[in-house]
Amino acid sequence: MLAIVDYEAGNQTSVARALKSLGIACLITDSPQTLACADGVIFPGVGAAPQAMRKLEASGIGDILRSIVEKNIPLLGICLGCQILLEESEEGPCKCLGILPGKARKFHDNLRQEDGSAAPVPHMGWNGIRKVGQSRILEGIADNAEFYFVHSYYPEPAEEMVLATTSYGRKFCAIYGRDGLWAAQFHPEKSGRAGLGLLANFNAWCEGKR
Repeated sequence: MLAIVDYEAGNQTSVARALKSLGIACLITDSPQTLACADGVIFPGVGAAPQAMRKLEASGIGDILRSIVEKNIPLLGICLGCQILLEESEEGPCKCLGILPGKARKFHDNLRQEDGSAAPVPHMGWNGIRKVGQSRILEGIADNAEFYFVHSYYPEPAEEMVLATTSYGRKFCAIYGRDGLWAAQFHPEKSGRAGLGLLANFNAWCEGKR
């Protein structure tokens, strides 16, 4: 079973709905025991990094997430969850979980698309991603597959951890991580077939680690 972290920061229900459409058993929970016993953990989120970090640290879930990674329980961060797995965010600014090296950066004002048109922030819409090397989380997903993004900040992890990029006013990291620990800036649960494929890949990895 997959556990979806509940820390009052957004889109847990839509993630659960997407998993259930794939026949994947899941539970939304803030229980340390349930999270520690799950086959894998999904860490979603929407909203602002400073508020999310206050909730995570006050509830102890931040330490639970660090422990999950130390125990090699598979983890997938989504959107805000993707950003606050890193060391810090320019939003606030604030210190983040520090599970992986890097920083969440703010899109600059007056962004322009390649054709010279305005690129409003927040970035909301569909973007194709370009793979960087091979990764199990992107297995079977075509290069340039489109995913749905909603964000004003983007992850800037250590370069060797970048698994796919996209462009919106500038090139930025769309997904990063390593086997068993991944983070996606886009919303796979809102990204149609490609997004469901990514969630299925995560579940397949988790089942293989039972």
